[in-house]
Amino acid sequence: MRTHLKIAAAAATAALAVGLSACGTSSDPAEKTADGAKADESKPLLVAASPTPHADILNFIKDKLAADAGLKLDVKEFTDYVLPNTATESGEVDANYFQNKPYLDDFNKKNDTHIVPVVNVHLEPLALYSKTVKDLGALKSGQTVAIPNDTVNEGRALKLLADNDVITLADGVEGNGTLADIKDAKGLKFKELEAATLPRALNDVDAAVINGNYAIEADLNPAEDSLALEKTADNPYANFLAVKEGNEKDPRVLKLAELLNSPEVEQYIKDTYKNGAVLPAFGPPA
Repeated sequence: MRTHLKIAAAAATAALAVGLSACGTSSDPAEKTADGAKADESKPLLVAASPTPHADILNFIKDKLAADAGLKLDVKEFTDYVLPNTATESGEVDANYFQNKPYLDDFNKKNDTHIVPVVNVHLEPLALYSKTVKDLGALKSGQTVAIPNDTVNEGRALKLLADNDVITLADGVEGNGTLADIKDAKGLKFKELEAATLPRALNDVDAAVINGNYAIEADLNPAEDSLALEKTADNPYANFLAVKEGNEKDPRVLKLAELLNSPEVEQYIKDTYKNGAVLPAFGPPA
């Protein structure tokens, strides 16, 4: 098994190198300001991250793996889904680790930022929770369900509800739906809230769809506590290391990418986050 993991890690590293070599050019002058290949390797790599599990994983690398790899690593925690990208764009931090590809694509489009993924690390299944409702069949007309208010996670939450027959979405709507795309709400009411506030909102609503990292921080176990859990097969929402375009070849970034996809991190994820709360999802983003 150990040999298999080493081979897989080597393959992931090779794929990463190929992927990085293909995305180093840009016709936009605004995207040529960074020159990651000339980065000062003596300086720590500062990475913005959500506290759990992202910062936990990074701090494991910092404490256990970074020194042997010749990497100086600093971790700066953020509790929202906006500042890590704006800080990466401005150069306040060198990289971030908190988001998935659909969210990043939407963020770049809306904010004229130039953040790019480097390597996938893990998946946190989205789930529906309640403090009062014991199963999906107990959700009744007139009750309120809270969902994330950002474009990507709202669509993802509505798909989860539709996949579990809580609501019906209009034909052709997949993971990009809005409340306007609900064909049959089955009498339920919906409250759109910032994703980080959803665990606290459980006291004020009948149920809430909560992102995995915020659920873990609130001591909610997706596999054990949820009424409905997102499927992991062919899931496009893997979380990854990201940088401002032009910094993909920063040697420090390459070292961190390799460590994030290492057998040691895979084992750390499996040992630390039980019952499917966090799952390894190694490899280059699609």
